[in-house]
Amino acid sequence: MTWVILTGRQNDLDQVATPHKIITNRDYLAHPALFRGQRPKVINLSNNYGYQSRGYYASLLAGSRGHRVIPTVETMIDLSERKLYEHALPELELALNKCRKDLGGTFPAKVAIFFGIGPSKIWDRFAKLLFDWFRAPALEVHIKDSAEWASIRKIGFLPLARMTEDEDEFFLQCLDTYTNREWRDTKGRTPARYTFATLVDPHEELPPSEISSLRYWARIAEKMGVEVEPITRKDLAKLANYDALFIRETTSISNHTYRFARRAQQEGMPVIDDPLSMIRCTNKVYLNELMTYNKVPVPPTVMIAGTSDFEVAAQTLGFPLVLKIPDSSFSRGVKKCENMVELTKLATEWLEDSDLLIAQKFIPTEYDWRVGVLGGQPLFAVHYLMAKKHWQIVNHKASGKPDQGGIKTFTLKQTPPHVVETAVRAAKCIGDGLYGVDLKETKDGVFVIEVNDNPNLDHGWEDSGEKDELWVRLTQWFLERLERPDK
Repeated sequence: MTWVILTGRQNDLDQVATPHKIITNRDYLAHPALFRGQRPKVINLSNNYGYQSRGYYASLLAGSRGHRVIPTVETMIDLSERKLYEHALPELELALNKCRKDLGGTFPAKVAIFFGIGPSKIWDRFAKLLFDWFRAPALEVHIKDSAEWASIRKIGFLPLARMTEDEDEFFLQCLDTYTNREWRDTKGRTPARYTFATLVDPHEELPPSEISSLRYWARIAEKMGVEVEPITRKDLAKLANYDALFIRETTSISNHTYRFARRAQQEGMPVIDDPLSMIRCTNKVYLNELMTYNKVPVPPTVMIAGTSDFEVAAQTLGFPLVLKIPDSSFSRGVKKCENMVELTKLATEWLEDSDLLIAQKFIPTEYDWRVGVLGGQPLFAVHYLMAKKHWQIVNHKASGKPDQGGIKTFTLKQTPPHVVETAVRAAKCIGDGLYGVDLKETKDGVFVIEVNDNPNLDHGWEDSGEKDELWVRLTQWFLERLERPDK
């Protein structure tokens, strides 16, 4: 078994302190071929896990390289804001308060938990529960104590740079203990009733499904013994009353859609989109590395981490090229650069908000294939035509009103087999849910441009080829997971 420890700086952890390989997150990001052919277990000890920081990308790309890592980006996001982890607090506070008597009646203002291990056996139950919720190497819990009840003010990461000498010594002991025991996962719970929640925003300009389409699905689902009920962002507290969740808002890991997905997953509910699919699909850097690792064809690509990479991108890809912000949707954050001046200006501006960008070879086509994949099987196939006098399927005009191209529908039997096969391969790299794979078909072959975790499904459009079978299969996907929780 190979353990790899990532640090923010070279001197954060002395190599003699552990028998495991220690490298910086910068070196890990810069050398994707490291540990090729191996399946190392990675412990990310970066000093910063903020969104799109090097620490964030190290865990994100570990997944694309087939490496198992803690903390995952899901954990990083969960602990970035109290509102994202407040659902865990009642259970954690209950376990915490059971320690009161053994601690002599009072709690410290904060406690450090390393790999699910507390400072003494008294903390065992709480520390293990905390680690089950948030698998992170080092966490610091801030406690507000009163005579009757101790509450948790904050849960945060504790970087190596902030540890005291005693904490540093204890951390290394816990690291040794952890790396000598089996990696394990928590078990979900099995829901029992058949009422599906559909998360919608009635005011969204470009929703993935129109309300009329969801009503159409509800009529089909009703014949299969399923009630479909719309909910909105205000209904998080009652989500547990349902058996499954279908998210039909544009997803983002920084808004309520991610919180709904996480809550559904924690309740043991089948959910589309699941949190991991959201994380994987919303970041184009991750998608590119994941597709490359799994030998799924993508356009020639250069990762941009600084100004020195501008010339590399220009020489490798030529002009025009396409520059992309890692986290974007509906063609936003995707721009075409005609020359070095445009590339330098745009990349410099975008690097202020993201540590990494990607540049890709420009492949002009009149349409993109969109192949829907559900549970590892093709669901539908269409052409999304480019917006009028534009090179993308959506043209976000300066006026703020988006201009979309048209759609041409096909049955799956009419769709070229190599297009369908490539789309299914790409989707299987992400997971077992619902995905929309965008591909460009050229004389040089088929290239995957993007995998969407929240693809459009509208009656009279995406279902034109397979008709009601599309909605039947969607319903059946949820039912199979309710009736067979191990699926």
